[in-house]
Amino acid sequence: MADLVARYETEGPHRLAPEAVDLRNFIQDRLEGQQPPRQREALFRLAAQASGLLGYMAVNAGREVVAEAYCKEAEELAKEIADRALIMWVQGTRSLNAYYAGHYDEAVQWAEAGLQIAPNHPQAIRLQSNGRARALGKLGDRPGAERAIAAAEELSSDHQVAVGLTSCISFEPYGMARTLANAATVHVALANAPQVLAYADQIDELVEQSDSAWSQALVRLDVATALLAGPRPDVEHAMVLGRQVLEAGGGPPIRSVVQRAGELYAGASRWQDLPAVREYDDALRSWQSAPQTRDLATSAKMACLTEQTRRAANAAHSRPGRISSHSSAQHN
Repeated sequence: MADLVARYETEGPHRLAPEAVDLRNFIQDRLEGQQPPRQREALFRLAAQASGLLGYMAVNAGREVVAEAYCKEAEELAKEIADRALIMWVQGTRSLNAYYAGHYDEAVQWAEAGLQIAPNHPQAIRLQSNGRARALGKLGDRPGAERAIAAAEELSSDHQVAVGLTSCISFEPYGMARTLANAATVHVALANAPQVLAYADQIDELVEQSDSAWSQALVRLDVATALLAGPRPDVEHAMVLGRQVLEAGGGPPIRSVVQRAGELYAGASRWQDLPAVREYDDALRSWQSAPQTRDLATSAKMACLTEQTRRAANAAHSRPGRISSHSSAQHN
């Protein structure tokens, strides 16, 4: 389990998901036997973690229904042993799934469901910064988003979490660098360029020294998008940063990087006559031509369409739907 977490940001979901399925099946075979109570509890925890990893991988691969199925299964297994930390982690992954699908109201609901379990738990850091704050930023709720960021930072100090960049898929509490990276993303949505740049500057050295190509790509794309906002947009610099991400590859293809690279071009499209924007467009098209990246780009466009639909529904005063549950995942 620890090996999968350690290798995840280097190898990505498409390569590691088959290994995670094999691990989940291996644990299931053990669960069908008989063990002393402590061993049985440990097996339930491992089974929940394996399903949780598969749910997170499915989010990154743009497989929303599969992600929810694995998350539901992970939650049920964690509840059997009353593992609050793991249940909160699962709700955070559900929030992440809803966020990248463009269902920001649901993302907030999942995060708040996790926070209700233990609002001062170390897992609440992720639920506040990656769950509530980012989704509220997308919904335009500046006060709510800023309160969530402040809560995450306060919890980070209270629990003395790692300063550096923790693995995105880890079951451990968020490190401070990852929390601040999420804060930068929040302020991209709020069109607060100075705050984006301030947060990015705080974590720049830690991110660049890390092995996380995804974090490096996402922070650069956030900065690039922020540079397009405000009264004096720096389009040339933004496009240079965007091309650097594409030329570096951005790590194994995942939905968040693909989605944000597309959002950067969408933000720059009003300057499409500038050579720098056309060059970024050409680079983006080439980068998206790889099969897995192309599939993710399609799911990212669908998420944007979902967000447009949500806005239209809100404008018509329609009532938001309840979070739906899907059947448990299958392991064969």
